[in-house]
Amino acid sequence: MSEVEEKQINEKTEKAKRAKNRTSLKNIIGGDILATDFFRRQTKLLVLIMVLILFYIHNRYACQQQMIEIDKLKKELIDIKYDALTRSSELMEKSRQSRIEEYIATKESDLQTSTNPPYLIK
Repeated sequence: MSEVEEKQINEKTEKAKRAKNRTSLKNIIGGDILATDFFRRQTKLLVLIMVLILFYIHNRYACQQQMIEIDKLKKELIDIKYDALTRSSELMEKSRQSRIEEYIATKESDLQTSTNPPYLIK
């Protein structure tokens, strides 16, 4: 072979390598880019990155769900506190001495209010 033929062969192989190394939209969409040497060497790293991304997405979603649950429970707690306050005030109103005396008077009971103060038994 002559030197001219060798140069032509080398030029053809270099052109083929350049065409092979080019990343075009067709290569990306077709998935040919995943067969390149770079992606084959970095497979473990890419898998690790994908796992970490999935973990991040899951963690964020779980956190948002917990925040929604916390807000719901806070609203429920406020409602329960107001309900307890209402019941407590109703109980205080019904257990006052004057209200008890009125209730006994309307039922025509023989019970009367004591006129003697209470005393301690020793």
